Amino acid sequence: MGERNPFAISFGRIPNQYISRDLLVDGIIDTLNSDVVEEQAFKITGIRGTGKTVTLTEISQRMKEDRDWIVVDLKSTSDITQNLVATLYSEYPFLTKFVDASLNLSAFGIGLNVSGRSPVASIDVALKQLMVEVKKHKKRVLITIDEVRKTDALVDFIQEFQILMRENLPIYLVVAGLYEDIDDIENTDGLTFFLRAERCDMAPLNIGIIKETYKESLDLSDEVAYELAVMTKGYAFAYQAFGKYMWESKSKTITDIVIAKVDAALSQMVYDKIWSELTERDKWFLQFIVQKDVMTATELLEMTKKKHNEWSEPRKRLIEKGIIDGSIRGKISLKLPRFKEYVEFRNAL
Repeated sequence: MGERNPFAISFGRIPNQYISRDLLVDGIIDTLNSDVVEEQAFKITGIRGTGKTVTLTEISQRMKEDRDWIVVDLKSTSDITQNLVATLYSEYPFLTKFVDASLNLSAFGIGLNVSGRSPVASIDVALKQLMVEVKKHKKRVLITIDEVRKTDALVDFIQEFQILMRENLPIYLVVAGLYEDIDDIENTDGLTFFLRAERCDMAPLNIGIIKETYKESLDLSDEVAYELAVMTKGYAFAYQAFGKYMWESKSKTITDIVIAKVDAALSQMVYDKIWSELTERDKWFLQFIVQKDVMTATELLEMTKKKHNEWSEPRKRLIEKGIIDGSIRGKISLKLPRFKEYVEFRNAL
């Protein structure tokens, strides 16, 4: 049986060949472990394919290795508070004993019906009592939520989280989500805490590190490894896709078939979804933007015969979607690898 391909393009799991976001991960973990609490919540955000889920998974796995921490991975589409209480009850013996001895959670299908005690009327009250017990045992609870999006259950949980924080209880939160989903939650009335929580944007991977990992894992020359790294533009999904298909090809040069397979993977797994969420005006501007690697806003407006106010909204959306780079004032460039070719293909249909 041959050696297993270390690269993978399936979302969620940590590939064998993975460039860790060490600064981001270490920064969050160090803050969580600090004696003086500076931040109790973090938002990891970015576009599809930037490694948000893998980064959140790494944080969760590393925190689970620490006996002082209770780590609970939840879904934003579930009844978050009830699922959190159920998990704490079922998986941590000291909390199971506490509930069975003193709390009647039968109304929520959790625990025993404690004789002589009325069922707890509110799951929020139950969570607070559990957190007080956690604090007595000198433990901390970290909740992670991937693909976070605004739901009634999430809004209710964040509001309860704020109360638990104010009461100095050891509860912490790390979520990962798309720019637009994080923005949607931040702009919800009554969630000031979430708006102020530290936001961690997924920056591109370092090209130099990508080059070295390609060189070592694929046995490529410096020149080919660097060319391949540059083609990824630091985009995590592209890093995995180029690695996967170069590994499978066993080629020491970048072939047309490798590029074609990468284009297909980018299209089917990322770009088609991004494209479907763009307005027709966004798509119209893109057909001009892709004509040059870098252009000024003045050039774009001259080409399109449009005014600044007509470009401002599409510009904002394209930046938020991670398609163009607006970090240099007055300059426009594509951030996504092989997106020029993708747009040209779509326009040719």
